[in-house]
Parts: sequence; C-alpha cells; structure tokens
Amino acid sequence: MKYLDEFSDPALAKRLVDEIHAATTRPWAMMEVCGGQTHSIIRHGIDQLLPDRVEMIHGPGCPVCVTPLEVIDRALAIAARPGVVFCSFGDMLRVPGSGQDLFSVKSAGGDVRVVYSPLDALKIARDNPDKEVVFFGIGFETTAPANAMTVHQARRLGVRNFSLLVSHVLVPPAIAAIMESPTCRVQAFLAAGHVCSVMGTSEYPPLAEKYRVPVVVTGFEPLDILEGVRRTILQLEQGRHEVENAYPRAVRDEGNLPAMEMLRDVFEVTDRTWRGIGVIPGSGWRLSEKYAEFDAERRFDVAGIRTAESSLCRSGDVLQGLIKPHECAAFGKECTPRNPLGATMVSSEGACAAYFTYRRLELVDAK
Repeated sequence: MKYLDEFSDPALAKRLVDEIHAATTRPWAMMEVCGGQTHSIIRHGIDQLLPDRVEMIHGPGCPVCVTPLEVIDRALAIAARPGVVFCSFGDMLRVPGSGQDLFSVKSAGGDVRVVYSPLDALKIARDNPDKEVVFFGIGFETTAPANAMTVHQARRLGVRNFSLLVSHVLVPPAIAAIMESPTCRVQAFLAAGHVCSVMGTSEYPPLAEKYRVPVVVTGFEPLDILEGVRRTILQLEQGRHEVENAYPRAVRDEGNLPAMEMLRDVFEVTDRTWRGIGVIPGSGWRLSEKYAEFDAERRFDVAGIRTAESSLCRSGDVLQGLIKPHECAAFGKECTPRNPLGATMVSSEGACAAYFTYRRLELVDAK
C-alpha cells in the first residue's frame, strides 16, 4: 500500500484543515457522491474537523444501497430455482428483499455462492455445463468493465449456460436528478475517484456549467478528501463552478479508453430505478441486443416482478441527502446491521452502516 501512510499524515491533515477554516467565510453544503468516501469521512471524523459552516451531505454512491427492491426480488426468484447456481459478491447476500435475502435462499437449499470476480462465475459455468449460472452484476461505472468483459468472454467461448442479472447505474444522471429536486441543498460535489478512473471527467463540465456547482474528483484517503474539500471551498468562496481533478494518481481526464470501448460494445443506456429514489431516465446500463442472450431477466422471465418499498425505512431520504441516518426513527432500533430494514444499513459503503459502526448513534425523532 504505497500511499497508505502518505495520505494519512496527521501534520498534513492539520495543515489542510487550517486552510479550509481560513478560507470559509459563509455556510456551504457539499455532497460526497461515493459511499466509500462517506465511510472515510465518518471513520476519521473529517466532518467534525471541518468548520461548523461546512456540511457534508451523504450521496447515493453506494452500489448495494441503490439496487432497487424489485431487482433483489428478481435475484431471489432466480436463485431459488432448481438447477441454478447464483453467484454474487458477498455484500449482496444480506440485502433484504420484500420477504427474505439471498442467505435465506441459500439456507433453504438454493445454490448461492460468493465469488470475488465475475470471471469466477464464468469458470463455474464452464465447469458445470448442466447448471444455469447467474452472476449478479450491480454497481456504478467502476464495476461495469469487469462484468462487460465476462459477458464478452462468455460469448467468445460459447458458454451458453452463463447469464448476468444487470443492475448497473451511472453517476452523472444521478447528480442531475439531485440538482433538479426542489428540496436540493447541494452546492458542490466531491466526485468518486474510482468512477472517474474508468470514465474520465468529460461528463462533468456540462453538469458544473448547467447547475453552477463545483465538481472536484476526489480519492478516499483522509488527505484526498480534505484536499477535495479545500478545493471545493475555494471555488465556492470565489464564485467558480469548475471541474477539478484532485486525484491525478488514479484519474486521467480521458478515462480508461479500452474499458470504455468494452462498455460501449456490451451495454446500452437505459432508464433505471434507484432504491428509495425512483426512476432516473438514462441512469443505467443493460445488455445490448448483441449480448441479449446472456440477460438473466429475459432468460428467467423475471422482468415483470415489481415490489413496493418499505414505508418504515427512510433509506431513500438518506441516499438523496435529505436526512442524516440517525434522523430516521428506526435507526439503531428496528434497523441495525443484524436486522436491517434497508440496504444502507447492510452495505459496507452504506451511510447508515457508517453511522452505526462509528458510533454516530444519536437517536432523534424523524423529521
């Protein structure tokens, strides 16, 4: 870990905090888009080091959290079928559907397996030609290239018993949806560095210009985030709304060109439902017609499954930055990591899980 110590240096952190305090003259509210950034902020107490006038609003950039309930129910329906091997990353197994989760399906006899790469699922399919092997492909632009490559490989190798249950979502349309909301309080964004390492920064200048908000691409270590906040505050104080790359060791403006070419080949843009938020036009990917035979929704005819969200869980309000996790009446009571009501309490990147794990347990009446 070359950068572990360098980007956690207390002396450098104090210098950045002092510069942020010196530059801040009025109240500002900025959103960190990524759940990984949220966990870093809460874990290291970065929000408590900032001036009282600077508010960090936690955004919807947690892939597990925004996967809609209906997609979870489709996964459960597929995983419970005889002859199916359902493969997923481990963080999806405890995400509650409308009645159970993937762990429940596994305990009832379903062949549900944790894998560390979609290519692991493809190998299982090649090793078990008598089984239907499905990989649960969720996430933002960060995880999509590996899923696209796996489907491309399945087609090239003629592995017909492999399919992908797709629930990929895109960051720029979500930013636009947040800014279009009548309740929006966001004045700037810390963009997710790993997303931009794939897609580059070209999609952000139009957003910055249209909504007159600074967008600063930021990493995940404490100094990454503090430097992102410092640059954002300077823009806000100076009345600028530009895109800055504060994560140059991982992000190039043009992005990862081979990965983007693969994405254009395998996927096409579609409307997507976001858990707790609703449908955002043009905010996701689905398999293109060229790869439609690998679409698990079509193969198992589960696209018609529709499910209403829980009225008790306010994860949608958390994901939109309308409330902090502890402002939900169920937080720490009916909803805990052991018995979660929503994905924001399950995921390792969820804001509710961050508040619970790092002891932000103030219980207040829901607003």
